Amino acid sequence: MKKYITYTLILFVIVSCKTKKTVAEQTVSQEAVVDNKAKEVIQKHYLNGLNFNTASIRSSADYSDKKQSLSIGADIRIKKDEIIWINLKFLGIPMAKALITPTRVSYYEKTNNTYFDGDYSILTKMLGTDLDFQKVQNLLLGRPIDNLTKEDFIAEVADNLFQLKSKRKTDVEKLFSFETANYLLKKQFINQISKNRNVMVNYPSFFNQENMFLPTGVSILANQQDQVKIDIEYKKITFNESLSYPYSIPDGYSQIKID
Repeated sequence: MKKYITYTLILFVIVSCKTKKTVAEQTVSQEAVVDNKAKEVIQKHYLNGLNFNTASIRSSADYSDKKQSLSIGADIRIKKDEIIWINLKFLGIPMAKALITPTRVSYYEKTNNTYFDGDYSILTKMLGTDLDFQKVQNLLLGRPIDNLTKEDFIAEVADNLFQLKSKRKTDVEKLFSFETANYLLKKQFINQISKNRNVMVNYPSFFNQENMFLPTGVSILANQQDQVKIDIEYKKITFNESLSYPYSIPDGYSQIKID
């Protein structure tokens, strides 16, 4: 009897150890599958290259915050990785211009005869997330704000989209959603918890032009103390034309300061 009990205990220990090992192996295997799927989604998304020198975008935009709402026309010119030039019009009349470079954000508007000329703090404040030139360019062209190859993500399928969530728990939560067919970006959400600010960016659809997938527009919902909503519809996009970027702050305009 004692011998049977001893054998039973030994058998139980052996089986338990094997079971634990199997569960551990399965967990590791599942994590590897999840990691590999996230890497696959990122890799296939970036295979959709944007190979151009300049881009000209004619668009219309709706803007609203707690104080105002307006609809305007917007001409956007991009010299890739160097310049973003924006000309805003109301009923065909120029009302504001902006010039964005890797080191400078500048704009002026004619309604109040004011201008800003400084760093990215004004865009960060407006859109509720830390920005630089590359992030703004990516946002306009339907690319993730951040370089996804430099971070670790968890992949899952939700609402018929591939979703990548930040793997590590930090103060900044990130979520990127992609089409399952062409791995095109549909949504990106950045939430900075400690600063109580976030931005949601949606791309309604894409089209293929000159072997490049481009969004038909972009919808931005930013929350930071106040809520800002911007909906931009792209009317026409052309590439690699010879573009100019005329910009000069008029005399007598008052400078805007950012607290």
